[in-house]
Amino acid sequence: MDNLFILLLLPVVSAIILAFINSNASRWVAFVLSLLQLILTIPFLCQFVPDASIQFAQSWTWIANLGIEFKIGIDGISLPMLLLTNGLIPLIILSSFGHAKKGNFYALISFMQAGLVLVFISLDAFSFYVGWEAALIPIYFICALWGEGDRIRINLKFFIYTFFGSLLMLIAIIYLYQQTGAKDLSWTTLTSLTLTDASQRWIFWAFFVAFAIKIPLFPFHTWQPDTYTHAPAAGTMLLSGIMLKMGIFGLLRWLLPLVPSAVASYAHVALILCVIGVVYGSIIAFKIKDAKRLIAYSSIAHVGLISAGIFSFTQEGLQGAILQAVNHGISVVGLFFIIDIIQNRTNVRNMTDLGGLASKMPILATFFLIILMGAIGLPLTNGFIGEFLLLKGIFAVPEYGLWYAVFGGTTLIFGAIYMLRLFQKTMLGPLDVAYQQVSDVKGFEVLVLLIISTLVIVLGVFPNGLLHLSEASVGQLLQQIK
Repeated sequence: MDNLFILLLLPVVSAIILAFINSNASRWVAFVLSLLQLILTIPFLCQFVPDASIQFAQSWTWIANLGIEFKIGIDGISLPMLLLTNGLIPLIILSSFGHAKKGNFYALISFMQAGLVLVFISLDAFSFYVGWEAALIPIYFICALWGEGDRIRINLKFFIYTFFGSLLMLIAIIYLYQQTGAKDLSWTTLTSLTLTDASQRWIFWAFFVAFAIKIPLFPFHTWQPDTYTHAPAAGTMLLSGIMLKMGIFGLLRWLLPLVPSAVASYAHVALILCVIGVVYGSIIAFKIKDAKRLIAYSSIAHVGLISAGIFSFTQEGLQGAILQAVNHGISVVGLFFIIDIIQNRTNVRNMTDLGGLASKMPILATFFLIILMGAIGLPLTNGFIGEFLLLKGIFAVPEYGLWYAVFGGTTLIFGAIYMLRLFQKTMLGPLDVAYQQVSDVKGFEVLVLLIISTLVIVLGVFPNGLLHLSEASVGQLLQQIK
């Protein structure tokens, strides 16, 4: 089956079905439907030809009077993101089985999945923007309704931030629409426009700010730590594992080919912001005692390095960014799930109140160590090749590449320190008497962690599969912008 529209339709149908199931059975229905979505994605991977072409393309007239069409398709840049989205959603749903969630919770996840898929397969700016907004609404309600602490205020800040970025992008899209004589919003038409340098500059900032907020990059990151910390575990996984990849994908699909001269002019500014984020996120992570918040700040550091790779304008940097976006999604979902398990067992997340859990939870400790090693880029784990390619690409940047690579590389050193400290403070040392009855992971918990740990090792040993998918498309993108 090569009808790409089914990957959009199924999550919407799933959301409608789940909205009417107000019982514990909804979690199994949600899991089965998300698994079906993953199964339907596999034929696109199997039939994909790893060249630079757009494949499985479809288009329909959407708003005829305005010349707006609905266009979708896949290339080597979008396919890894599609696989990440449809691969992680079943794991995120399965990880929520330990919490009492009903159909409306899973309906929001399914609706968000539809928005995410639309973002990654859109070939016109209008449907891209629709998907961009459609993914925001459900995650806002997931975090606001099932979060903890001062969740309403925190999520209002998150919504305002992201909506502001979306508004800037919408203004730029409308301007681009006006520049096309045929009133065409397709990616092919927009990236072929001849724009003045002044137009390119303000369009660059409109798109860049929208994507930087979503990623998030320094200094547009201030919504992230609180939102990640106070969101429910599944919400945090959706935000960190998949949603921030919308911003990374936006840089690759839209920003770079739309305004190449402005991108070249502001590349060093963007690189400086990315590298500041790497160092800033790492330093703050040193001081954090809350395990969940620590991983939130570590995510700021990692996505800063990924984004720096994009602005290196090298084959290695761009392919490393795509590979590491997938790797980061897998590892961060595993880490947030582990912290959620620890919190459920002990009712605390503060590292100073934990310790010695490995003696009671040896299976969890083993999975924790494997996923943690992937997160810090140990050779033969998924994080190593991606970080190597990113640093190699950044090092090749003219003039200041060495310094960007040196400061960007601090994420490897600092990350190893604070992540190993996290493991030590939670798993090693004497066991508090309050945790003598803590039980090890079992059932669905083991399954989720086993799958993630397997991916960490398999993608570390065999990264060529993902790299081969994106090689030709990245090469064509570099030709467009140079």
